[in-house]
Amino acid sequence: MSTEFSDPSDWFGQPRGLTVLFATEMWEKFSFYGMRALLVYYMTKSLAFSGETASMVYGFYTAFIYFTPIIGGAISDRWLRRRTGVIIGGAIMALGHFLMAFPALLFVALGTIAIGNGFYLPNLPSQIDQLYLPDDPRRQSTYNIYYVGVNLGAFIAPLVCGTLGEVYGWDYGFGAAGLGMCLGLAIYCLGSRWLPDEASCDHTMAGHDVPPASLVQSAGRLRALAGVFACVVVFRGAYEQMGNSVALWADTDVNRSVAGFVIPGSWFQSLNPLLVFALTPVLVAWWNRSAMRDRDVSPLQKMALGALGLALAYLGLAGVVWFGHVSGAKPPALALAGFIGAYTLAELYILPVGLGLFSQFAPEGHRGTMVATWFLAAFFGNLLAGYLGSFWPTLPHTIFFALLGAIAMSAAAGLRLFDKPVRKMARAIGGQDPTTQRPLHSEDRARAPDISLATDTLDRQNIFQKS
Repeated sequence: MSTEFSDPSDWFGQPRGLTVLFATEMWEKFSFYGMRALLVYYMTKSLAFSGETASMVYGFYTAFIYFTPIIGGAISDRWLRRRTGVIIGGAIMALGHFLMAFPALLFVALGTIAIGNGFYLPNLPSQIDQLYLPDDPRRQSTYNIYYVGVNLGAFIAPLVCGTLGEVYGWDYGFGAAGLGMCLGLAIYCLGSRWLPDEASCDHTMAGHDVPPASLVQSAGRLRALAGVFACVVVFRGAYEQMGNSVALWADTDVNRSVAGFVIPGSWFQSLNPLLVFALTPVLVAWWNRSAMRDRDVSPLQKMALGALGLALAYLGLAGVVWFGHVSGAKPPALALAGFIGAYTLAELYILPVGLGLFSQFAPEGHRGTMVATWFLAAFFGNLLAGYLGSFWPTLPHTIFFALLGAIAMSAAAGLRLFDKPVRKMARAIGGQDPTTQRPLHSEDRARAPDISLATDTLDRQNIFQKS
């Protein structure tokens, strides 16, 4: 790694603030996925809800979780500082987890968690970009590192909260989730000295007059991001089948017996976060080397490769299903593991990269809102996934998985088409190309507005909080 951008006080070759945000997000996801792992079981076994009612409550809750950040992000951009939004949101979510221990307050607790998430979710990741200088090549992979924290919390949560809830009592499981959120908040507050200076955050422009030229640039950026948003919704329609049709296929049509032991279908769900841990360091090292050698590709090109990878994974799965049908034998567990490996690699190329793109390319004063918009794609993507999953009982499984491959392929084509418009808009903004996180070349800079040089200078002076 180049020493031009590193600092002796860095941890693991990255700014200390990234470690703070990483740990905070890990414990927040521990609380979120820990409670989610118990929710349906709690409603059906303890509260005597029917399976249909429990599924409806779960569906509305997860949808609301991805919708509230739009409101919370807008409020934070206009009236709150990001740190205030994270602390308020985290405290409200912790309260909601503790309220889960009271059966009569179930819906109040779920609504409280969703409201807290609305303030928390858009404000934490939107601070990542401010940790780096505009042309720091480490920005290429920082959201992938952050993404490991998400998966680490998601991996640990069911093992801890799930075991406590099902073995020792629901109160213990929900209480552990609440304590995890409190621990994340404590880490965030204690590590605040390493986070970006609030004065450097773009929310300070919210509510002030914006020059007409900036309005035109913001409108162009919004149009470009809207196109990317639509492509990601399509991608998620195929991607979100892992917990739906793929899980059903694994449960009934895969030979999961190994040496006389039948592997539980749920165990395969943990393979995805494990592979995230294993593959992320490899990808980060590769992308950093490519950036240092000026051979890196733009985020949209990476995202297109990710969607293409998912398409090939589903087409390969369709081939496995077809071969099993012809041979009359169930596909082995190794085939499912191979699919999950390709699925995870595709995920790493698109989801954390897209989060970084929406944060870095957001109009001034609207970074929190744009990060929330990225997560809103998950809301619409899950709706699309649910609609597509309804065809699982009626379509031949070979055709169904081939259809998912075609859907992912269309998302890849759309993302690739938006690459040039986004680059063109980056040149119009001037100074730095957000699609590659490096300065524009001299011939591109000559076409960019002169104000970009002054903007870069101000960004460099205000990027970090003085310790």
